[in-house]
Amino acid sequence: MPFSRLGLSPYVLPALQRALRQAGYGAPTPIQQQAVPALLKGQDVVALAPTGSGKTAAYVLPALQRFFAAPPRKPRALRQLVLVPTRELALQVADVFATLGRELPRQPRVVCAVGGVSINPQMMALRGGADVVVATPGRLLDLLAHNALSLRQVQLLVLDEADRLLELGFGDELRQILAELPAQRQTALFSATFPEQIEALAAAGLRAPQRLQVDAQAPPEIEQRALRVDAGCRVELLLSLLDDPRWRQVLVFVASIREGDRLAGALRKGGIAVQALHGDLSQGRRVRALQAFKDGELQVLVATDVAARGIDIAGLPVVVNHELPRSPADYLHRIGRTGRAGATGLAVSFVEAAALAHWRLICRRHGLRLEPEVVPGFEPKDMEQAPPVADGNGGIKGRRPSKKDRLRAAAQAKPS
Repeated sequence: MPFSRLGLSPYVLPALQRALRQAGYGAPTPIQQQAVPALLKGQDVVALAPTGSGKTAAYVLPALQRFFAAPPRKPRALRQLVLVPTRELALQVADVFATLGRELPRQPRVVCAVGGVSINPQMMALRGGADVVVATPGRLLDLLAHNALSLRQVQLLVLDEADRLLELGFGDELRQILAELPAQRQTALFSATFPEQIEALAAAGLRAPQRLQVDAQAPPEIEQRALRVDAGCRVELLLSLLDDPRWRQVLVFVASIREGDRLAGALRKGGIAVQALHGDLSQGRRVRALQAFKDGELQVLVATDVAARGIDIAGLPVVVNHELPRSPADYLHRIGRTGRAGATGLAVSFVEAAALAHWRLICRRHGLRLEPEVVPGFEPKDMEQAPPVADGNGGIKGRRPSKKDRLRAAAQAKPS
């Protein structure tokens, strides 16, 4: 299905098609095919859509048509609000608005409002009004407290990655923001998962929403591999793999800020151009690190899950799970950073003995059959079997047998 069949107005379609071609968009993704027509009809939408499915364009295209159809006003009145969980995702969404709206005869003023930086430039940017605000909830409330903007004329509210908004503790902030919005508005909620809190949020803030769903599964363009390795040998294995010229640009995921800094330091000592990206960095340093990675100045970006939300690198060839994600659902979010827009990609996961059970849980949840491989020269010393995978909603890590357990097992294995 081409973009021309999504119901976009002929007044904006040629300009949007030119921008889409320039940005490398081919045909609409499944979530775009479902969401764009529904939003153009003015319906509220609840969409289950994984990261990397094209959901940003799914609401930006209708938002741009809505903007262009309205007569210009001075001062500008805020008509469209997008709430996101992280600074990086806010910057990405604002960039998509600029990219897809660049060919319109009249472009919207888009203000990106995030924490971690001075509020003064954002207040200055809001003087004279804005057509679209893309914000994290905490900073939006700060701006409201300073009377820098009003939400009373918002016509479209988008909650992007709503599950993450709630996971990161923005529930109270969302309720305060919803109270400031007009009751008569269109609302679109995009979420990768549908926990009970999301259902409650949808019931409270949406009117007879149309429910859309795109199954979360890895694109076929992504080759997935699991490598069995001892915990103490992961850095050496990664350095060995980085010698491959095809690994010119690699996004490496870790589970904690501390491990991110430690790994980045170890790779730097190994001669790798690398930076860490996590929530303890100032916004300026995070932006510079991400831009250096996009520009090819860095071979490796080491990121935590929270900081990596919103990272969209065109043609990223490799993603590495240096540590497995705690939630099995996050596995697809991580590897979906590669293999985007029809390009091929490689996702590699390091699996140590203590994480074997958790790896098998991830595979079971996503219907994968990926037994960890052994890399010559990095044969693990501990080849014990993982304990059984427990049922339940949450992920488990598995447990490395103690020294006493191993001695007992060895004694039992001796012939009598």
